[in-house]
Amino acid sequence: MPVRLRGKLKKVVLAYSGGLDTSVIVPWFKENYGCEVVCYTADVGQVLYCIRHRRVGRLEQKAKASGASQLVVKDLTEEFAKDYIFPCLRAGAIYE
Repeated sequence: MPVRLRGKLKKVVLAYSGGLDTSVIVPWFKENYGCEVVCYTADVGQVLYCIRHRRVGRLEQKAKASGASQLVVKDLTEEFAKDYIFPCLRAGAIYE
C-alpha cells in the first residue's frame, strides 16, 4: 500500500495465525498507516476441542499484545470437512 494511504485507512482485517509474520505486521500497519487492526482466524479443526478454548485465549492475548484491537475467530470446521475434506476423500486423496 502506498504511503499516501496513511490516515485514510481506518481499519484493516488481517488473516492472523499467531506466527511471527502476522504478529510483526500488526504493529507495522499501525505505525505506517495509523489504522485499527482486527485479526481474523479461521478454525478449521487444527486443535482438539478440549484445548481449543485455551489456544484461542492465548492467540487473542498475542494478537492484542502486538497491537490488534480484537481477534475474531470463526469456527469453519463443518464447512472445511464438508466442502474440502470429503470431496478429496471421494476423489481418492491419500494423506501421508
